[in-house]
Amino acid sequence: MPNEAANQQMPAYSQAVRSGLYAKRSGLIGKYDNVRRYWEDETTRIFLRPHLQKLIDRAQSAMRRLRIMDLGCGSADGYELLAGVRQRDADLQKLEVDLLSDEILGVYTGVDLNADLLGQARSIYGQNPKMVFRQADFTKSLPLERDEKPYDLYFSSFGTFSHHNDDETAIRLLAEIARKTKDYCIIVCDWLGRYSYEWQSLWRADPKELENMDYVVSYIYSPEERQQHRDQLQHLTLRLMSRAEAENIIAEASKRSGVDIRALQFLDRSVLCGRHMDTAEYNPHAQPLREAINSLHEPNVRTELHTLLANYVCKPGFDFLNEHFEHLQMCWNALVHYVGRLMEVFDEADRVYATDPPALPVSCPSALRDMMERMKLVVAGIGWLGYGLPRENIIEPQLGYALRYLVSSLQRGQGCGHGFVGILEIDRKA
Repeated sequence: MPNEAANQQMPAYSQAVRSGLYAKRSGLIGKYDNVRRYWEDETTRIFLRPHLQKLIDRAQSAMRRLRIMDLGCGSADGYELLAGVRQRDADLQKLEVDLLSDEILGVYTGVDLNADLLGQARSIYGQNPKMVFRQADFTKSLPLERDEKPYDLYFSSFGTFSHHNDDETAIRLLAEIARKTKDYCIIVCDWLGRYSYEWQSLWRADPKELENMDYVVSYIYSPEERQQHRDQLQHLTLRLMSRAEAENIIAEASKRSGVDIRALQFLDRSVLCGRHMDTAEYNPHAQPLREAINSLHEPNVRTELHTLLANYVCKPGFDFLNEHFEHLQMCWNALVHYVGRLMEVFDEADRVYATDPPALPVSCPSALRDMMERMKLVVAGIGWLGYGLPRENIIEPQLGYALRYLVSSLQRGQGCGHGFVGILEIDRKA
């Protein structure tokens, strides 16, 4: 995206900061809602963990610390996501469970074009000498200063790479990273998924059509406020990405740089629960499933389980996508119905199921079967508690985690979620 165009879109983020809904908090609404904290951040962490562990192992074997550049850092969201990655096998006695410890981090450089977001980041982390924030447009070039050493991890999060409205700028950036890499690095590219159900109206059979979307930052407001501020909402031009298109970009960047850039993994994140499921800005059939999931994770709030039931509406001409979403919907709804039935037949007084729990499906995906088994144990183990609202504060959050696991296990990495993440590797000694 040219620098002039990028500057024109910066007021959207400034407005969001001033609204107060970009503040570092969680709950039912706002940027840092429960889905963001317990689903989106954690899903990215789970997929990123083995690759971050590899970087740390390589750095430690070379007796040096890790260098991280966050491209489109905002108010240091990338740092918070990375700092929350946990050791996989940390036992109950361990106090230090963060994978990216202060000992291993050498420098974190956050890069963003928006001054307000950078100001917010500095107000939170400005006293940390390892954290540096820089105003620059990473769609124009790799923001390395003269004689600055290359980084081990080039990281982006939450659709930041979709600011590359022109694929040419993404190709140039990846090629420049490849040429600057002396030994090894990981690149995390985070786009908006081309085939998210949230914007089904924008699906096109020809991948060359509608590469960018007019993205309205309306989700930070409640429905009433959304209508009230309709004429004041800022718009962003953001690139929608599929796996095939991402692979083409990576291949071209490899060709231009003369360095092999290898895709390690692709991830669909926030399938059926992205920001615009609740707004229905781009799909009149979208249901407020994110609102329902937020409720599952909100303390002391009981969720009406029927609000969690998905009803996917097919789009003719997209058989592959329709099959995927319908399969996911059936598994999703089966788990919700199952947990509802478990709570109905559980006898709190006798601490047992009054009748046999529903039988598990004879043939179903292993992820669904595993989550049904786990939820049966949760209800039986917790449902008799008379204090602390066990349904609201234990059973419902566990249902949320079970649904998260189900979606993550069934995702295909094709661009079917709000977020589409590519984890890339450059190994010049391979």
